[in-house]
Amino acid sequence: MFMGKKEPFPNESAVDRGFFGHPKGLFTLFFTEFWERFSYYGMKAILVYYMYTEVTKGGLGIDQSTATAIVSIYGSLVYMSGIIGGWIADRLAGSTRTVFLGGVLIMLGHIALALPVGLTGLFASMVLIVLGTGLLKPNVSNVVGSLYSKTDNRRDSGFSIFYMGVNLGAFVAPLVVGTVGQKYNYHLGFGLAAIGMFLGLIVFMATKKKNIGNAGNEVPNPLPEHLKGKIYAGIGAAGAVLIVLGVIFSYAGILTIDSFINLVTILSIFIPIAYFVVMYRSSKTTPVEKSRLLAYIPLFIASVIFWAIQEQGSTILAVIADKRTELNFLGLKIESSWFQSVNPLFIIVLAPVFAWLWMKLGDRQPSTPRKFSLGLIFAGLSFLVLLVPAIVNGTDTLFNPLWLVLSFLLCVIGELCLSPVGLSATTKLAPAAFSAQTMSLWFLSNAAAQGINAQIVQLYTFDNEVMYFTIIGLIALALGLILFAVSPAIKKLMQGIQ
Repeated sequence: MFMGKKEPFPNESAVDRGFFGHPKGLFTLFFTEFWERFSYYGMKAILVYYMYTEVTKGGLGIDQSTATAIVSIYGSLVYMSGIIGGWIADRLAGSTRTVFLGGVLIMLGHIALALPVGLTGLFASMVLIVLGTGLLKPNVSNVVGSLYSKTDNRRDSGFSIFYMGVNLGAFVAPLVVGTVGQKYNYHLGFGLAAIGMFLGLIVFMATKKKNIGNAGNEVPNPLPEHLKGKIYAGIGAAGAVLIVLGVIFSYAGILTIDSFINLVTILSIFIPIAYFVVMYRSSKTTPVEKSRLLAYIPLFIASVIFWAIQEQGSTILAVIADKRTELNFLGLKIESSWFQSVNPLFIIVLAPVFAWLWMKLGDRQPSTPRKFSLGLIFAGLSFLVLLVPAIVNGTDTLFNPLWLVLSFLLCVIGELCLSPVGLSATTKLAPAAFSAQTMSLWFLSNAAAQGINAQIVQLYTFDNEVMYFTIIGLIALALGLILFAVSPAIKKLMQGIQ
C-alpha cells in the first residue's frame, strides 16, 4: 500500500496502452532488440562461410564440418553466458543496466571481427559477443515481462509483438550484411553488424527513461554490500586463472578445437541440470514455485529438442544452401546467406496472426504444454520434408530452393507455438528470487541444443543426408506426440498459471 499520492509505475500495464494497446516500454525494447538481432544475425549469416571459405578468397580456410561445429559452439556459449547476465541482474545491477553493458560488449565483438586479423579476431569476437549477449538477451526479455502483471491476458501477445521486432532485425541483416560480406568483403559485412548494435544502444538510451521508467531497475535479490568487493575480486581472479590455463593448455596441445567443442557440449548439458537443482532446493523457493519448476522441466526438454533442429538452419541448412541448392532461380542470382532471412520473414508475417489468435481464443487457447508439443511436431516435419528432394532426385543433384523455404516455414510455425510462449511461461513460472536467472535458464535450453548440435552436425555428409534428416525428424515428431499426451499432468503442476 502506498502512502499519499504517487504516480503509477510504467509496468502497471492496465493503465499503459501507448504502443498498439501495450505498454510504451515495449517500443523501446522492440527496437533495441531489433538492432541487437540485426548485428547478431548479420554476423551469423556469413560466419560459417567466412570460416570455411579459402584464405585466398577472404576466408579462414577451416574444414567444413569443423566450421559448422564451431558455429554451434559459438551459439551455445552465447546462450550459456545468460547465466552471468541473469546473476548480475538479480544480485548486482538490475536488468536495465545489464542490458546496456551487454550491448557495448556486443558492439566491440563485431568490431573485432571487422578487423582483418584472422583467427585472432574470430576468437576475440567470440569472447566479447558471448559475454555481451549473455548480459543483454535474457534481461531484455525479463524487462518485457516486467511491463505486465502475471494475470494480464496481453502478456503472450506482447511477447509475440516483441518477438516480431527480434525477427525484423534478423530478416534485414542477412540481406544487407550477407550481400556485402559474400559479394565484397567479409570484414565489411561484420563492420555493418557493429554499426547495427551501436544504433540499438542509441535507441535504448534515448527512450528508456520516458518509456520504461523503473521497470527492470530493481535488483530482486541484492548482494550484501560487504560481499561485493570479495565477489569482484573473485571474478577477476577466476578470469585471470582461466586465461593463463588456456594459454598453457593450448601450448601443451591439451586444449584443441575438438577438446574445446567436447567440453562446451558437456557444460551445456550439466549447467542447466545444476541450475534446476539449485533453484528447486533453495529455501527462497516456495512449495508452489517448486511445483511450477517441475512443470517447467518437460517444457525445457522440449525446447532443447526444438532448438537443436531450428539452429541447424544456420549450419547444416546453410551448407545445403551454399553447396546443394540451385542459386539461379527465376532469373535471379541468390546469395546463399539470403536463406537466413527466410525464417524471420515468415515470423514477421505470421507472428501477428498468432498474437491475434491467442488473444481471440483467450481462455480457450491450447495450454502452454500443448503449444510446446505442436512446436516439436512442426520442427520434426521441417526436417522430414527435406527427404523428398533427396529421395526423389538423389543427393548428388541441386535442391530447388523452394524445398528449403518450405522447411523454414514449417519450423517457423513450430517456433511461434513454442518460443514466444516459452518466454512468457518462463516469466510466469519463475520463482520470485530467481526471476532473471530463470530467464537465463530458458536460454540455456538453446545453449544445450547447440552444444548437442556441435556433435551432431559433424555427422552430416551429403551421402548420409536421408538417414540424418529421417532420424532427427522422427525423434522430434515422437516426442511432440508424447508431450501432447501428458500435457494435462504438466498443466496441473503449473499451479494455476495459464
